[in-house]
Amino acid sequence: MKPRLKWMVLFFLCCTVGLYFLSVIFGLPVGCCATLEGGNDPVYDNVRPGIMFVETTDAVELTPLTVCAVESAARVYPTRPVNFFLRGFQGNASQYTSPRYLTIPILSSIKNIHIYPLKLEILFHRTPLLNWFKSVRPFWQRYWTLVLSDASRLAMLWKFGGIYLDTDIISIRAIPVTNFLCAEGPQSANGAALGFEDHHNFIWDCMVDFVCHFNGNVFGNQGPKLVSRILKKWCGTQHLGDVIDKQCGGVSYLSSRRFYPIPYFNWTRYFESWEAEQVEAFFSQTYGAHVWNFMNTKQQMKVEAGTGALLEELFRIFCPSTYQIMIKKRRV
Repeated sequence: MKPRLKWMVLFFLCCTVGLYFLSVIFGLPVGCCATLEGGNDPVYDNVRPGIMFVETTDAVELTPLTVCAVESAARVYPTRPVNFFLRGFQGNASQYTSPRYLTIPILSSIKNIHIYPLKLEILFHRTPLLNWFKSVRPFWQRYWTLVLSDASRLAMLWKFGGIYLDTDIISIRAIPVTNFLCAEGPQSANGAALGFEDHHNFIWDCMVDFVCHFNGNVFGNQGPKLVSRILKKWCGTQHLGDVIDKQCGGVSYLSSRRFYPIPYFNWTRYFESWEAEQVEAFFSQTYGAHVWNFMNTKQQMKVEAGTGALLEELFRIFCPSTYQIMIKKRRV
């Protein structure tokens, strides 16, 4: 073997071994190959396309905002199933009775809400996400629960189809389009509200990109930045502002007023006092109000009865059961 070729082979082997150890230590993807590993998913055989939510922590007793988000969707879409996947749920609602628990009793009392345990390996079967999930090291990921949520919504949309909503979106009116995502700002999309038919190529592209460009330590890299990257490819543009309220390859790109009428930097407006007529006029073109709960991590501002705050008004109108039990009675 010639010396130059010998060094090239040695360099290649060193790089391969190095990448392997990086993948073991940090959970970085070695390659971007899509796996179809896994068989049928009997746990989710009964899941029908509808509205979907996911909770990737082990919590079962959830915040009033989360419960409100799920209840409001069930009321806005009364003829569609609302599927809520909880990682900490053991699969038997009778285990979570009042007065010790409030979340499961409230939601299971609404006929079109269906609660499922979140079994990630099963959910990721036959998607590009399975090998990534098996190799990633959660300890090294700064935003692990958010990353899991980003991955889960893609797998659910791919397998089941329907509408995915974050648990801090209060549904206001039904969405009239099937395949969509929504602008957050002039040049960026957001993945907090997504709607797609099952096995849609846009979602497959998102899952492949998720694995190929995985970085769990950059906030939003697997969420808003990912869907923005894919949408730019679908639309053949680097300027997403040019395609707002238009379609690219059958995918509708909605204006920010549909889900983000209040931008994240003004999130405290949800806790300010509003007149009832202001609320109706302001949200007249909105499908769901994204409350930006992540921005409230430090302040921990809460919905309180009798304040006249915008968020209280949204609770009162769109999730009355949550409002009566979890806010007015102040049990949590």
